[in-house]
Amino acid sequence: MRCGPVNLVPISPRDRINTVTSSSTAFLTDKYELTMLEAALRDSTADRQCTFEVFARKLPNERRYGVVAGTERVLEAVRHYVFTEEQLATLDFLQESTIEYLRRFRFSGHIDGYREGELYFPYSPLLTVRGSFAECVVLETVILSIMNADSAVASAAARMVTAADGRPIMEMGSRRTHEYSAVTASRAAYLAGFQATSNMEASFRYGIPASGTSAHAWTLLHVNEKGEPDEKAAFKAQVEALGIGTTLLVDTYDISQGVRNAIEVAGTELGGVRIDSGDLGAITRRVRAQLDELGAYNTKIVVSSDLDEFTIAGLRGDPIDCFGVGTSVVTGSGAPTAHMVYKLVEVNGHPVAKRSRGKATTGGTKKALRTHRASGTAIEEIVYPFTAPRPDFPHLHCLELTHPLIRDGEIVSDQPSLSEAREYLAQQLVSLPWEGLALSRDEPAISTRFLGF
Repeated sequence: MRCGPVNLVPISPRDRINTVTSSSTAFLTDKYELTMLEAALRDSTADRQCTFEVFARKLPNERRYGVVAGTERVLEAVRHYVFTEEQLATLDFLQESTIEYLRRFRFSGHIDGYREGELYFPYSPLLTVRGSFAECVVLETVILSIMNADSAVASAAARMVTAADGRPIMEMGSRRTHEYSAVTASRAAYLAGFQATSNMEASFRYGIPASGTSAHAWTLLHVNEKGEPDEKAAFKAQVEALGIGTTLLVDTYDISQGVRNAIEVAGTELGGVRIDSGDLGAITRRVRAQLDELGAYNTKIVVSSDLDEFTIAGLRGDPIDCFGVGTSVVTGSGAPTAHMVYKLVEVNGHPVAKRSRGKATTGGTKKALRTHRASGTAIEEIVYPFTAPRPDFPHLHCLELTHPLIRDGEIVSDQPSLSEAREYLAQQLVSLPWEGLALSRDEPAISTRFLGF
């Protein structure tokens, strides 16, 4: 995040954000937020100055770290949290005075938090939302729905990128989730280090490289006059349309014959072959040997077929050049939510906290930093009071984690772009202790310590 003064500028809609994103976000909420608002207006607590905090009590599936994703989308959602007349007309359970309040509603408070692409751990204060109770309470659902989904995908995708050990991964899970979730999941996966997406809306909206060639339907389409399969015709037509740099899907019938047909049609400079079924480790070893025997030394092998971080790690020693991942990444690889919550932690300067067993919180508005050794390895997360001086740790490097995101309702300028957040995350992953990148279940890679509470 940039240092220096906070600059406030009018923010115009980002290029290529369609009407779905730029329309009102006010009804992306739960009814109880509106009923609490009405009750607060009635008992004169609506204007109490409050702090709400986004955090996760634990990491899903005992993972070692989480990835913050969706921050930019949250800021846009807050900016577009404006009630339309059509929406207001449906709120017959609210009094007219409450509806009038909503008609004039604009968030005018402050939001601070972790930048997109940052790592997080249990109880990291990911977002700090400050303002009146009325204007903060109604943002709970829209903020959590974005951050829980995007962070779940990015956290899973980052583990897959680590497992791939430098080999590129393409996101191809659009058909395994909601049509708009597919777009935001593509964004989160790209943030985490995926190289491309099959989703055209994600490519159009966020500038992510799009990739894709053909499915099995293309090969099955090509039959001769007797109705018999004609795989060579399918390959020939694809090469003529897309060039020899294309990737041919060779497992529709017999893989070994498919490889022979591919090289016979395209020549030894064929870009790649894709395999989408079977024992990928054993098959890719045979295919690599076959390609080399045919002189196609530079033809790459691409694999797909229900891959996740564990299967990718298991294939690390096999001659695979690229992975295609679908279902597992868009569903968080078994953790479809990041388990983040949005809790009230301060009222009129007084810390407040739940005491419920298993769900206790620490009251007070917070900031955080992360300490590192001279080698760059992260040691621990330090959470301290928002207005307190930064703790001093001699001989350690301290990374500020809490940054201004919204001031007086306006998005702070110079927020990191998607590409900048992607580069930042790659750097932060390197800072973890080596065991922090392990895929096995265990304690978080670093601990979170509270000072001054």
